[in-house]
Amino acid sequence: MNVSNEAELVEAIRTANGPLRIMGGGTRGATGAEGAPLSVAGLNEISLYEPGALTIVAAAGTPISTIETALDAGGQRLAFEPMDYRALLGTTGEPTLGGAVASGASGPRRIVVGAVRDFCLGVRFVDGSGNIIKNGGRVMKNVTGYDLVKLMAGSRGTLGVLTEVALKVLPKPETEATLILHGLDIASAVQAMSAALGSPFEVTGVAHFPYSAGDDPATMIRLEGFEQSVRYRTGALKDLLGHYGEISIVEGVPSTTGWTRTRDVDMFADTPGDVWRISVRPSEAPAIIAQMGDGVRVTLDWGGGLIWALAPEGTDLRAALGPINGHATLVRASAATFAAIPALPPEPAPLAAISEGLRSRFDPRGLFSPRKVDA
Repeated sequence: MNVSNEAELVEAIRTANGPLRIMGGGTRGATGAEGAPLSVAGLNEISLYEPGALTIVAAAGTPISTIETALDAGGQRLAFEPMDYRALLGTTGEPTLGGAVASGASGPRRIVVGAVRDFCLGVRFVDGSGNIIKNGGRVMKNVTGYDLVKLMAGSRGTLGVLTEVALKVLPKPETEATLILHGLDIASAVQAMSAALGSPFEVTGVAHFPYSAGDDPATMIRLEGFEQSVRYRTGALKDLLGHYGEISIVEGVPSTTGWTRTRDVDMFADTPGDVWRISVRPSEAPAIIAQMGDGVRVTLDWGGGLIWALAPEGTDLRAALGPINGHATLVRASAATFAAIPALPPEPAPLAAISEGLRSRFDPRGLFSPRKVDA
């Protein structure tokens, strides 16, 4: 079913007699989701853009590309760098604002500027009873219902269907440059990335690739801003990290392209195997990766706090790692694997109780997250 406005969405939810699978651009895949498809791609409109207030308001089905085009004309951007899953998952369609917010899709810059939820000013959504709920506002100082705004970001559509989102945006920098440290092992790379993040030089991205061109490990560190500032900070950071070995510098389009590929995990696209997303403490990343075994390939983002792992098909990497100070999410796998291995990790009992209480309140019939519901 396709809806083109909020009233149609309300009617579709109120008359639903079974689980619904909410869809926007369809780029993130089903990951074992159940239910009748309900597309909100027709909710497509930028209703407000005020560059001076660093604010944009758009319907949930609005393509990210449409929003980025509008922001680019105003010299601004979405600072949280929403990931585009199409290459990794082999999907088509257009990534949408609602999908980015509901999935909490935050890219390499997240470790410095914050996650999707930190840029959400307000939301409008329809809950499982067909009620329209609006929380937050259009400026940072308006904090009415602010916790609920953050709650919807990353909720994966389990509490309601987003229809509109108000976002804070940031100015687009004049230029960027990336330092590339060559030949570091994972432990040394994490140390170098931590040193860069702890420096006064305002880095906005830190990632490591154990396998890059010619199987030469590469550690990437990004700086953004005014041209003269970037030039100075690049030189200072190169001096600071010089003892780690060979360092090269790329600027402009090559730098931007490298971080787009990092954001979208392009290195695992069109490569057989299951893809896992593992969030951990950066200092613990080397030991956790060592537990994975030789058959698993990895890349590191967020200074080592985010591990992307390519594992043999059907591997339960979560079980292989055992208890960790973090969580592992299965992002890409066959339908059979998703049926056998839950995409999301189990929640600790106290958190699970809170989550179930929220779902029972906002989705009493279990339309968005199928489960046993008392009659």
